[in-house]
Amino acid sequence: MSDVEREATHPDLYGELASVGPYGVEVGHALITMVEPHRGYERAYHRWYEDDHFVAGAMAMPWMYAGRRWVATRDLQLLRYPSDSVVAQPVTDGCYITVYWLTAGRYEEHMRWTVGINKRLNRDGRVFQQRTHVFTAFQDHEATVYRNGTEGPRDFHALDHPYVGLVLEVIDAEAPEQRPELLEWLVSRHLPERLAGSPAAMVTVFRPTPLPGDRMTYVKQVEGVDTRVTLLWFLERDPRECWDPYFTDLDEPAMGRRELLAPFIPTVPGTDQYVDQLR
Repeated sequence: MSDVEREATHPDLYGELASVGPYGVEVGHALITMVEPHRGYERAYHRWYEDDHFVAGAMAMPWMYAGRRWVATRDLQLLRYPSDSVVAQPVTDGCYITVYWLTAGRYEEHMRWTVGINKRLNRDGRVFQQRTHVFTAFQDHEATVYRNGTEGPRDFHALDHPYVGLVLEVIDAEAPEQRPELLEWLVSRHLPERLAGSPAAMVTVFRPTPLPGDRMTYVKQVEGVDTRVTLLWFLERDPRECWDPYFTDLDEPAMGRRELLAPFIPTVPGTDQYVDQLR
């Protein structure tokens, strides 16, 4: 790299930026993105995301410190409910989901970077167009409920620990003023009761934040910012082995509606495993 090129990248600024602001290890925010590759482009999408976008469009960015990809094969897609979900129509849409953790208090800094890098990737022809964002949102962490208290991995380990399954749950409160009541019911009563003796080690609870106005046009604005709650169940068993009864008789919240319950298994990095099982 020449001196001119080095100066253009402003390397000295990195030292200054690293010396200020929060840098804790707790989960502060998440990016949860569920995507449906267009039919016939499943392998091309998978290879683009894994070989390029997962790194260049996510993990290489400041304050994004963990990430993991998950997949729903056709048999897993058919377990989803409700069929009239407002999140996914048809409810089987969104066969890949990726989850990332962001450092607490660094959402704004990360967003400035992610908007800038995605504009650059788009300009350079490194954005895969044959896909639909079914459920993509940055989220603020509200709580984590553990099955075994202080034993076992913490939530900031969850994307690195070899969990066998993930369940995405989306609940909408009936009105914005009811979301605090919904969160209290989930964290204090519902989740502790459901986790006891279950195959889920923890549930992380989030609420979505609106995307900036200068986001990429192919990503729709987040819905339910004032009413929605997003839960991630981290499983120690394959969801196909424990779906019934653990996820078929969940209590419906009195102050809202469950809009999606969707199971996934982890992808195997560096392989095309499961690509031929999506349809």
